[in-house]
Amino acid sequence: MIAGSGGLGKTTLAVHWAHRARDRFPDGQLYVNLRGFGPTDSAMTVAEAVRGFLDAFQVPAHRIPATLEAQTALYRSLVADRRMLILLDNARDAEQVRPLLPGSPGCLVVLTSRNELTGLVVAEQAQPLPLDLLDRDEARDLLISRVGAERVAAEPEAVEEVITVCAGLPLALAIVAARAATHPRFGLEALARELRDARGSLDAFEGGDATTDVRAVFSWSYHTLGADAARLFRLLGVHPGPDIAAPAAASLVGIPVPQARRLLIQLTRAHLITERAPGQYGFHDLLRAYAMELTQAYDEREERRTALHRMLDHYLHTAVAAGAAFTPHREPIAVEPVRPGVSVGEFAGHGEALLWFIVTYPALMAALQEAAEAGFETHAWQLAWSLTEFLDQRGHWHDQRTVHRIALGSAHRIRDLTGQAHSCYALGLADLRMGRYDRARGHLVRALNLHHETDNAIGQALAHGALNLASEREGRHDEGLHHALRALKLYRAAGHRSGEAYALNNVGWAYAMLGDFQQTLVHCEKALTMLRQAGDRRGESAAWDSLGYAHSHVGDHEQAISCYRHAVDLRRGRGERVREAESLHRLGSAQLAAGDRAGARRSWQRALTRFDSLGHPDAHRVRDGLTGLGGPDG
Repeated sequence: MIAGSGGLGKTTLAVHWAHRARDRFPDGQLYVNLRGFGPTDSAMTVAEAVRGFLDAFQVPAHRIPATLEAQTALYRSLVADRRMLILLDNARDAEQVRPLLPGSPGCLVVLTSRNELTGLVVAEQAQPLPLDLLDRDEARDLLISRVGAERVAAEPEAVEEVITVCAGLPLALAIVAARAATHPRFGLEALARELRDARGSLDAFEGGDATTDVRAVFSWSYHTLGADAARLFRLLGVHPGPDIAAPAAASLVGIPVPQARRLLIQLTRAHLITERAPGQYGFHDLLRAYAMELTQAYDEREERRTALHRMLDHYLHTAVAAGAAFTPHREPIAVEPVRPGVSVGEFAGHGEALLWFIVTYPALMAALQEAAEAGFETHAWQLAWSLTEFLDQRGHWHDQRTVHRIALGSAHRIRDLTGQAHSCYALGLADLRMGRYDRARGHLVRALNLHHETDNAIGQALAHGALNLASEREGRHDEGLHHALRALKLYRAAGHRSGEAYALNNVGWAYAMLGDFQQTLVHCEKALTMLRQAGDRRGESAAWDSLGYAHSHVGDHEQAISCYRHAVDLRRGRGERVREAESLHRLGSAQLAAGDRAGARRSWQRALTRFDSLGHPDAHRVRDGLTGLGGPDG
């Protein structure tokens, strides 16, 4: 059973294989187009198909029984002792196919359909052969076969653009190739330009008749849908992200999540969307363009905007909920209530939240950009805020800068000083991680001033904490201690216990940078106690790391190694790749000081792998340390 969306070449493949395999079926072949999908929207009845097969066997009219059951029995008796290939093309559903299946083992049935027809797999032992889009090499081979290797080789950039815009759909590639073949004087760059100008539309893929018109071919699947599935498919054109999960789809159309799942399954079985990963659905760019055309044609502008609003509410409120589980002690922001019909996710703990962010963050970034472009400015900066901790801890600093530049623009347009302050802070944090200290300082000072203007003490404390880190990186250790102490004072005045614990650790670290390790031990041990009481494992890992540094510098290397291992284990368990690498780096230094060169090498190699994958500025320091160790035996 060959299944796949319109335009993939299911019939072409089936007929091509049938022709090559004809010698294996000495008693002949039967073919019928069941018209399950087509321009007339009138599927062939079982009676028509059976009568056609009886005619192919040249059964005289007077021998054909009156009832369909008797006709089907006669057909099956005629193929019972034969070795035949039966090609059932373009089937609508399993009920249309079952009466046409022979009862004898000598015949082989090849079936094509746009629907999955899982009932045949379960009950009739059909072997599914799902077709997918062509990859880039396969698409290039198709163009070579249609327009020649010389033309393809002469304009490689144009060919790559054609392949990209055609999204790997064989029918789309065939239409473009046909246009190139019938106009041999046209350069492929000119055709690529036509596709570029029509981007987001299917106008460039009209093949001259219904069977070679991409829009028409897609419509045959769309018109078989029920009203609810059709509405969901149309409104999926509003969704900007690469993939969508059931809760987001439910919010898009304002229905319960179980109903959305059922509709998504229907669209998947119709091959109008694909389940790319468990629970994650998407479609290629040409089907997206078709969905966008449909929603603009059939759904009022206000309905589309309301659907977009619900979708943005879903992503914002779910991201805020995930952030609360991911970083429980982070100071929240105030968000507007969700609109009716919006589903909001819930998270049992850090692990669930981390997984959701990993899977969903491309969609979140696309939603954020769409929010900014569509005038949902508050959604834009608040979505960026909700992503900050995840992007920072996972080392996605380039993405962090991208989303917060968008967020800052949105906050500026609506004169939202709070949004501007949060965006400046996140931009400063990203630049700080990437070693751009002057830029980081500028953003962080701006954030500090804005938080002061809005009387946000916690925001000011956060900015001082980041400026402490920037000062430490630039070797301004007295200045770093000043910022750390200012943050501690602000948190204490606000009665913010979690912030106070973090600030205590930062004060201890600042003292370490000044060489006062006894003060480091005092402040960081107090911070560790507070953080463990609060159950803040992220903060606890930072305190263990600071204590490891202090013990190492007072000569207690074994205690330092123990502290660093606590930090590494906690950070690995939370998926904090950046901080895990930093602790591994320091662990290696403590191991080397204790005489464990092999352990130091292992720790530094693990740290270097992570730093290199993140583009972290400390990678060269670790590499220099490994070089200094020499060969495996030191």
